[in-house]
Amino acid sequence: MAFQYIPNIAVKGMAACVPKKVEDNRELTLFETEDDRNKFIQATGILKRHTVKGSDLCASDLCFQAAETLLAEIGWERSEIGFLIFVSQTPDYIFPATACILQNRLGLSQECYAMDISLGCSGWVYGLSTIASLLSSSVNMKKGLLLVGDTTTITKSPKDKSTYPLFGDAGTATAVQYEEGSIGLKIHAATDGSSHKAIMIPDGGFRNFFSRDSLVEHEIEPGIVRNSLQSILDGPGVFTFGITKAPKSISSVLEYFDIKIDAVDYLVLHQANKMMNEKIRKKLKIEPEKVPYSLPEYGNTSSSSIPLTMVSQLCDPLRLRHNVIVACGFGVGLSWASVILETNKIVCPPVIEI
Repeated sequence: MAFQYIPNIAVKGMAACVPKKVEDNRELTLFETEDDRNKFIQATGILKRHTVKGSDLCASDLCFQAAETLLAEIGWERSEIGFLIFVSQTPDYIFPATACILQNRLGLSQECYAMDISLGCSGWVYGLSTIASLLSSSVNMKKGLLLVGDTTTITKSPKDKSTYPLFGDAGTATAVQYEEGSIGLKIHAATDGSSHKAIMIPDGGFRNFFSRDSLVEHEIEPGIVRNSLQSILDGPGVFTFGITKAPKSISSVLEYFDIKIDAVDYLVLHQANKMMNEKIRKKLKIEPEKVPYSLPEYGNTSSSSIPLTMVSQLCDPLRLRHNVIVACGFGVGLSWASVILETNKIVCPPVIEI
């Protein structure tokens, strides 16, 4: 198993931004009956979702606004920021890296190290691991920005009841600092590429180029119609994956670093759906009040779901006191990762809408 301990690293602030436009699952006509719609909402816990549809907003725009708000409150000089990581599977372009564009938009130094990471549901934990490792090895730069966001609603077919009502859009910013004496991060990460087809967009990359056939819609089954530029989700397979791998990862990292689950203030899970996450919570035997949800308001926001949940649901405890938090992301790749971190009165403005 791949474990990391990265000492002297502190999360100093977090911010999140969502688009103003809201779609209400209670008003969707995608389901055959009202009973079907109600069963979906009860199982997933998703009432509403924020979406960029109908606008020109990208994930980078949401992350940019989150970063601007965070920097205004945290008081960092932009010249002090030595590392910028952008985690997303909905970048601005195939190339260049969106992180390079954001370095300029944010007015960061040209000496700033900037890179993209293409990961989804596990992306915030992987991004945190990456930026912490970079800060830990740097000889002169001690501050970094982790920007994590996705606009996956534009990759879903509005005729696909297995994906369309699940997903929302968001962008987040996390301020990370090398700080002597800070507890640091304890991480477990893992991958199963043999199941990469469980969550994917088949066409439009370099394996399967875009073609006219990419736009042809296919009825997979009643209520699931999509083309090859839209997301596939193997619901049963991903459900089994999530309830198996996530609790094992969380238990493993706690056991490896000899931390009792009773010492954890909050368990922040990737917001897959309520049924899956409740299965994970019950396997771990952790109290409901320690497991926050942003699903009702925002849905599954892919890479940004963990930081969005922290900002939207835990803002007061994050701002006001010390917390021991375990976060676990799991999904597309298939990829999963857990992190144990401690926060202490961090900067955490309310969720921004643009």
